[in-house]
Amino acid sequence: MQVVGTTGQSSVSVIATVNGYVATGAETAAVQDQQVTYTVPLSRTALGTDTIPPTVTFNALPSGANTAVTLSGTASDNKAISGVRVFDGSVLIGSTSQGDINAGAAAITFSGLTWSFSWTSGQVAPELTVVASDAAGNESRAVPRISGTVVAWGNNGSGESAVPAGLTGVTAIAGGHYHSIALKTDGTLAAWGSNGEGQTNIPAGLTNVTAISSGAQHNLALRTDGTVYAWGLGSTGQTNVPAGLTNVAAVAAGTFHSLALTQGGTVVAWGYNTDGQATVPAGLTNVKAISAGVVHSMALKTDGTVVVWGGNYDGQLNVPAGLTGVTAIAAGEAHSLALKSDGTVVAWGLNTDGQATVPAGLTNVIAIAAGVVHSLALKSDGTVVAWGNNAAGQSTVPAGLTNVKAIAANGYHSLAIR
Repeated sequence: MQVVGTTGQSSVSVIATVNGYVATGAETAAVQDQQVTYTVPLSRTALGTDTIPPTVTFNALPSGANTAVTLSGTASDNKAISGVRVFDGSVLIGSTSQGDINAGAAAITFSGLTWSFSWTSGQVAPELTVVASDAAGNESRAVPRISGTVVAWGNNGSGESAVPAGLTGVTAIAGGHYHSIALKTDGTLAAWGSNGEGQTNIPAGLTNVTAISSGAQHNLALRTDGTVYAWGLGSTGQTNVPAGLTNVAAVAAGTFHSLALTQGGTVVAWGYNTDGQATVPAGLTNVKAISAGVVHSMALKTDGTVVVWGGNYDGQLNVPAGLTGVTAIAAGEAHSLALKSDGTVVAWGLNTDGQATVPAGLTNVIAIAAGVVHSLALKSDGTVVAWGNNAAGQSTVPAGLTNVKAIAANGYHSLAIR
């Protein structure tokens, strides 16, 4: 058998020499060799090829031209990172490749999962991008996190919308039912609002945080070393991080349960499990994002499909038939949101307050968030759209709010970074 050509990555053509009888019309026939060409479909997954891209982040950097800074972030893979490169526009400025370094790029070094190198910017707003690759050729990209200020609106009965004066350098935000937390560029946290269960008491020494999430009265923090820290209300086990849990790429806090996404694309869950919301479906793999509500959990797979499990009292598990091309997910108390690659939003589940009724004509969306009974969308022009319950003003976006870089919602209030 001889391989003679391919039709791309989906199939291969082979010539097989076989022998058999050829009908000639005579009473006897001799055995003859014949060549037959076959096209054989191929599947990277079936062949065991790694299809999971690396996870990469890029920490925020100080503003200002001609400033010597340390560029850094994290990079991890389900197998191993083969290379990290950083570009300013189209110019390669940093790399782990010795060939690139010899050609003038700065040497990127690793400490655990953290990559870094020193660089001096020649412009106020460099166009930086980090590219991480693995041995299978999968790539992921990230740009620097935006350093900014926080705007909050909606319920403020416990001070959850009273952003601390002078809070800047924020790269991520999360809201609980009556509290809020913010991640700063230096990897530390700020928290405000209700503290009845210690949810705004940042654990002493908690640093090197790369991601956060808040449940009703508890918080999760992901550190650069791939470990998870939890604090606040723990009555249903939601703060009992499983022993030995490492290599985590993302976290999501439900009302009373918690989820972690591993760098290998699997999900770990713990806490409140009355409706199976903390029982991860058997065989769930190739996950790239997670979200959690009260009695349901969501996972976004690398193929753009959504898997949901737990309680289905209000249809929150009823993923619309044919839903594909999803790039982000968000779980409310009992409703679910999905952002598609074309910038539109799909919603299902509880709709008593219109939280699952996406505004007509809503397009160009780049991020979504869900509160208890309201929903948010961030558009590519930096504006925010909100819908659903507005009893506490959580769906009344402040007039003139623009240049928004990230959004969050929980309880009955909303948050934005700009």
